[in-house]
Amino acid sequence: MIRLLPLLLVLLTAPTFASGARADAHATVPSPPQVCTPAWYHWVDRNVSTRDAQQHGPDVGSPEWQSALEFRLGLRGNANLPARGSKAWCQAIDARVRQRIATPKIATTKDAKHVSNGPSFDCAKVQPGSIEALICREPALSDLDRKLTFLYTAASNKVDARMQAQLRAEQRGWIKGRDDCWKSDDRPSCVRSAYLQRIAELEARYRLVPSKGPQTYACDGQRANNVVVTFFETRPRTLIAERGDQTSLMFAESPEIYRGRNERIVLRDGRMTLVWGHGAAPMHCEIVPPR
Repeated sequence: MIRLLPLLLVLLTAPTFASGARADAHATVPSPPQVCTPAWYHWVDRNVSTRDAQQHGPDVGSPEWQSALEFRLGLRGNANLPARGSKAWCQAIDARVRQRIATPKIATTKDAKHVSNGPSFDCAKVQPGSIEALICREPALSDLDRKLTFLYTAASNKVDARMQAQLRAEQRGWIKGRDDCWKSDDRPSCVRSAYLQRIAELEARYRLVPSKGPQTYACDGQRANNVVVTFFETRPRTLIAERGDQTSLMFAESPEIYRGRNERIVLRDGRMTLVWGHGAAPMHCEIVPPR
C-alpha cells in the first residue's frame, strides 16, 4: 500500500479546469497542520466547507463529516480512495485540498445539478409550520435553497479564514431575516424574494457571474466624488458602486434605476444621477473616458 500511495495521490490530484480557467504554475499553498490531527481537520473544513446554506453540518472529523468531505471534493465512490480515517486517506485528502486551493474552479450553477431534488437541509428534522417546512413542501423554493448552498460554498472557497467567519455571520443573519417571512401574508413570495436577493448578492460580491466594468464616473466635477461602478449579470441585475472607502450593492428596479440600502442610481443617455446616503442631495455624473 505504501508503494502505491504516490501514484494514488497523483490520480486524486489530477487537475480539472472549467472553460477559460488555467492553473497558475507558480501558485503556492501555505503549509497545513500535520495530517489526521484535530487542527488539520479544522484546516480542511475551513477550505472545503461541509455546511449547507443554513449553517447545518456534521461535526468536524466525524465519519459523517468525512463522507460529506469526500462528496464536496468529488471523491465519494472513488475505488482508489483509502479507508476513511486512515493516514493514507488523510494524505490523499490533504493533497486534493491543496490542489483545490492552488487551482480554484470557476463556479457555475450547472455544477449543482447532481444534488437531490430536496433542499440542502434534512427535511425530517425541521419543525412543522416553520419556514424550513415550507421550503421542503415547495419544489421551487427547494431549488433556490440548493442553488444558494452551492453559491455559498463557492464564495466560502474563494476567501480566507477571516472572511469565511464574516460570511458565516452574514449567512446566519440572512437566515434569521428569511425566517421572519412567517409574518408575511404571502410567505412563499416573501421567501422566494429573500432567496433571489441573497443569491444575487453572493454572485455579485464574490464575482461568481460575468460582469461589465468597472466604469468610473466623475460626479459634480469633483474628483473626490468619483464613483466606480461594476455591473453583474445576476437575476435581479445588480451593480456594485465604490466611492472612496465605501461600497454599495444595488439591485435593479428597472433597466435604468438601481437602489441600495441608502443609495440610488439612475442611468440615462450615458449619464448617471447618484444619491449617496439617506437624505443626500443628488449628484450628476459623467463617464470618465479610459486613458
